[in-house]
Amino acid sequence: MSDRLFVVTGGPGAGKTTLINALARRGLAHMPEAGRAIIRDQRRIGGTALPWADRTGYAEQMLGWEMRSHAEASALPGPVILDRGLPDVIGYLTLCGLPVPAHISTAGRAFRYNPTVFLAPHWPAIYARDAERRQAPEEAAATSRTMAETYRRLGYRLVNLPLAGAEARAQFVLDRIGAV
Repeated sequence: MSDRLFVVTGGPGAGKTTLINALARRGLAHMPEAGRAIIRDQRRIGGTALPWADRTGYAEQMLGWEMRSHAEASALPGPVILDRGLPDVIGYLTLCGLPVPAHISTAGRAFRYNPTVFLAPHWPAIYARDAERRQAPEEAAATSRTMAETYRRLGYRLVNLPLAGAEARAQFVLDRIGAV
């Protein structure tokens, strides 16, 4: 049942993965983010489906990853926290000014999550670039806004995470999903 699947979304470098790791330490099942794994895999094989080389190819890779994550999470018992979801693929294409193909729009409507989605807002105090996170802070903030708009447009209710440490954020999420 998709009501057990809770998405954490937002821009890059906003503490999503750190939060999810804190929730995992408290016993919650979770699914990892697609973006960094795809970048590492593409580099490993000399692929070009990278966000700075082939944005459409990268989005297709994310689509496949998110569909698989949804299926795996659906098979797990209890609540599952997902580091992004299928609507993030739509948001990514929108942010890039690219058309959203019909099959991606269909997937965004067909693969549903709990109506409450947690948004990690852009947090300049913790944002840092690295080899896989190349966006300028302004683009990171724009990504957060675009993800929020995309999820709202698809009928989700967003809850902003507090600008607080991982453990405080984890408790905030747990209090809202009634787990552990």
